[in-house]
Amino acid sequence: MRPYRGRPRPYPAVVLTFLVLAGLPLAGHPAPVQGQEASPLAVHGRWEGAIGPMTVSYFDRLLIAANELAADVLVVELDTPGGLDASMRDIIKGLLAAEVPVAVYVHPGGARSASAGVFITMAAHLAVMTPGTNIGAASPVALAGQMDSTMAAKVTNDAAAYARSIALRRGRNVAWAEEAVRKAVSATAEEAVALDIVDLLADDLDDLLTKIDGRGIELPSGPHTVRAAGARLTEVPISLRERLLALLADPNIAYIFMLLGTYGLIFELQNPGAILPGVVGVISLLIAFMSFQTLPVDYTGLALIGLAIVLFILEIKITSYGLLSLGGVVAMVLGSLMLFDTMEPAMRVSIQVIVLMVVLTALFFLFAVGLGLKAQQRRVTTGGEGLRGELGTARGRLGPEGTIHVHGEFWHARSADGTPIEDGTRVEVVRVEGLVVHVRPVQN
Repeated sequence: MRPYRGRPRPYPAVVLTFLVLAGLPLAGHPAPVQGQEASPLAVHGRWEGAIGPMTVSYFDRLLIAANELAADVLVVELDTPGGLDASMRDIIKGLLAAEVPVAVYVHPGGARSASAGVFITMAAHLAVMTPGTNIGAASPVALAGQMDSTMAAKVTNDAAAYARSIALRRGRNVAWAEEAVRKAVSATAEEAVALDIVDLLADDLDDLLTKIDGRGIELPSGPHTVRAAGARLTEVPISLRERLLALLADPNIAYIFMLLGTYGLIFELQNPGAILPGVVGVISLLIAFMSFQTLPVDYTGLALIGLAIVLFILEIKITSYGLLSLGGVVAMVLGSLMLFDTMEPAMRVSIQVIVLMVVLTALFFLFAVGLGLKAQQRRVTTGGEGLRGELGTARGRLGPEGTIHVHGEFWHARSADGTPIEDGTRVEVVRVEGLVVHVRPVQN
């Protein structure tokens, strides 16, 4: 007799379900055994371009993400020509207060860390460069606008002291840091390591993580040993908002939007009801003003550009034989060069853009707006107003009222001086009152 087996016992399935629900790893993700540490976590970001308010926003997000994720290291790839002094100092404040090890990595080959980038790189716990990059040229003229000799000396001394303090805080070459400010010196990646400007060279991100592993650094809370070898990477990309605002903070873009907005509003005022130019003009000006909030605007330059536009408009209405246009071109060029109060090339309007926009502006006012004004000043040729000065023929005797034929139409007419006008006489319309035209005979 065959023994009774019954239904299969559910114990294996119950145990398996319990393990899954309990979150125990079954395959592919082995749990760390007792005494074994989890692999390090590295937060990774990259900034390429000028240093500005959006750079501050991005660095703040990186530091917040590194803290929230309890990351072992934050690596920021940097490629910058420099930027605004105020934004640079805000970033450095965050780096000096960071409780997460921060490595600033000048990468890839061909990248640079110039001007404000020098200070940011040297302020990191770990400064790393890839072969083929360079660092330096932190001259004070890049940290301020046009200055007299007294102000230039003050700014130079302030920037030099700031560079020395950062280098001293991070144990880097203090003398070179000061020379980068006072003499605008630069160094290749290999020279930077030899001169103790940066800590080491790394070919790529994996090489960097391997080389910084085990290094001792000083955090605000005390000494710390970096764990980075084989770290898991968590990318923190630049947000769409930051990309958009960084693009709009480009001085060339802000300059172009300002002029486009001006063109649109003037065209709308000269041609009421066009709508599209006015809408585009208002939007462009709002974008330009938003950009100006993140740029060191010189209002003297802005006033000169406004004067140039006024001169172009006057050239259309006043015969000056080109003198007003010449004055407008000069004022616009000077205003464009002075528009942003900085000598940092990355934060100024390029000469090519200035030349292009000055030429387009002059052509716009001399042709487009000029044609619009001429059209407005042209004598009316339709309706009652368009009849004044027109010639017609009396159809029947006007004594003093009757009918005339003018513009292919029959009009009720009255002799302007009350003198009768015979049938078939050529007449000229003197004025129009309602539906009655006043005429006088034309002398043959």
